[in-house]
Amino acid sequence: MRIRLPRPETRNTASSVWVFFAIIHAGFLARLLPFIIGGGVLSDIRFYREWAYSALDDGVWEGIDTAWVYPVGALVPMVLASAFGPYLYQLAWFVLFAGLNALGTAALVRRGTASSFTAAYWWLSATALLGPVAVGRIDGLTAPLVITALLLVAARPFVASLVLSAATWMKVWPAAIVLAALVVVRQGRLRIVGAGVAVSAGITVVVAVFGDIRNLTGFLSAQGARGMQLEAPLSTPGVWQAITGTSGAYFFEDEVINTMEVRGALSGLVGDLMTPLLVLSVLLVAAFLAIALHRGAPAGALLATGSLALVSTLVVFNKVGSPQFMLWITAVIAVGLVLDRASEWRYPAFAMLATAALTTLVYPIFYDALRYDLDPAVAVLLTLRNLLVVSILVWSLLRLGRLTAQAKVLRPAGPTTGA
Repeated sequence: MRIRLPRPETRNTASSVWVFFAIIHAGFLARLLPFIIGGGVLSDIRFYREWAYSALDDGVWEGIDTAWVYPVGALVPMVLASAFGPYLYQLAWFVLFAGLNALGTAALVRRGTASSFTAAYWWLSATALLGPVAVGRIDGLTAPLVITALLLVAARPFVASLVLSAATWMKVWPAAIVLAALVVVRQGRLRIVGAGVAVSAGITVVVAVFGDIRNLTGFLSAQGARGMQLEAPLSTPGVWQAITGTSGAYFFEDEVINTMEVRGALSGLVGDLMTPLLVLSVLLVAAFLAIALHRGAPAGALLATGSLALVSTLVVFNKVGSPQFMLWITAVIAVGLVLDRASEWRYPAFAMLATAALTTLVYPIFYDALRYDLDPAVAVLLTLRNLLVVSILVWSLLRLGRLTAQAKVLRPAGPTTGA
């Protein structure tokens, strides 16, 4: 039996990726050191720590004993981060973040191709640009899980679905990836469904036995009650109306859920339309994806492009516009650079790097100037960011169209069988 060893240049390239990984995460750790030394925490991690110790010390488990803004699975990493005690909670959260990011990076470089190394460098660069929201929000944990699962789904759909289902019960957005996989991965659909049902059933039993089953879906009603958040793409006209003092629009700080919203003018109507628009858009994209598969578009490119279209739809047609949502799009683009031709993904890759930089400039750097001083210069940065996000959605839909058209042209003449 002949054993194939990796080529020296491949080993060197992989090593350089891990050196870059170490540099990026050393930078994260340096930024977090003041918090770690002082027993503090960054951004939303202060809420995570409160919820974790409310469960451990007071016996009140969010999502089990009470309704919660997150799916109940989000408690798992929050409680795990208490391993070093409350004073070093930030350090433990960083260890979780770095460990899962290492998993995602390893999944990207595993194929050993030039495009996989490019994707890994790109992912780490984009993560660094998103900085505070990457290391300071739970989305920074779910994004590398999605990368790993997407690259695994064709070969091991059951395992991939277990990972995606667990991630979905931490933050809902990976459900869009599950939908894309169900459409595209023909031979593994039953295994994908089976894994999802198994994880969901297990979580349901835990909540029913130890708490109130009605709290299981509490996060859905909590999100539905929110208004149009300041940073949401479709809030952009309202932001400018508030800044220019027209149409009665204004900014409102909801201290209960710690968000800044646009109120007045048409914001209420737009907010009411967001959920039906989101559902309709997701269904249309899924149908478009199914048509492309039926026409014979390549599965790998279709999975990546369809995932990007669905995730971008979740961001664009969403009343919540939190900056960490950019991690959702970033994770899928990283996978697209591996599963599809990297040259085809130049636009979303460069657009997302610009989007990440603009996102960090808006939040946290200049956010106070926007929400309290209504600074038009910061509003310009936010507008550019939102236009780029919309353009990525448009690109993904056009890419789906091209994949479908090319498959139709390339299909052999004569009778064909349906999908």
